[in-house]
Amino acid sequence: MPTPEHILRITPTGTPRATILFVPPLFDEANRTRRTLVLAMRTLAADGFATLLPDLPGQNESLVPLEQADLASWQNALADAAATIDGPLIIASLRGGALIDHHAKAAAWWRLAPAGGAALLRTLMRARVAADRESGVTSSLDSLQTEAATAPLLLAGNKLSPVMIAQLGSAEIQPVAPLRTVTLGSGADAIVGTPLWLRAEPGEYAAMAKAIAADITAWSTTCGIS
Repeated sequence: MPTPEHILRITPTGTPRATILFVPPLFDEANRTRRTLVLAMRTLAADGFATLLPDLPGQNESLVPLEQADLASWQNALADAAATIDGPLIIASLRGGALIDHHAKAAAWWRLAPAGGAALLRTLMRARVAADRESGVTSSLDSLQTEAATAPLLLAGNKLSPVMIAQLGSAEIQPVAPLRTVTLGSGADAIVGTPLWLRAEPGEYAAMAKAIAADITAWSTTCGIS
């Protein structure tokens, strides 16, 4: 039987208005956004929401080797986590997290800057090619794809299986409803912020955390949840 993964929980005082299940970006992008997500969770908890941030198999405190994980196992793990929640549930996904949030049952979904699997994989492989070049090793996107077809491949510190890489290459964002999709910037479908997932090191952005929390709170009201 699989070992349950760790889930960071921040709960309000009293009965929650609803539960927000955060799905972080995938791979190294998760590390760069985690502190800001936790700030958003605390803000939502202060406003009466329960908030959860689960580890995916192979990530953070998980005992599962990452090379044994794939997108399908992540989708199933997230669906299992969602199934344990009583009351209204909103799933809030960032970037590649939107690739794995559609199997879970929820009252509503919220996505920030969703990213397709092929784009994420291309970014990881380009980083590997650049790192190889600095080490005096010659590689290319084509050579890495060939290698990844038969053996695990190390990309930005992540050892990914051929199955994971194949799934990433074809994974697309799936429709869910009701859904709010937001970007960074200004306008009705944007929030203040910066693409933390592009930073070289993890950081935090308090204003962005507050904007995430405020937008999710407003969306829950629109959906008749709170």
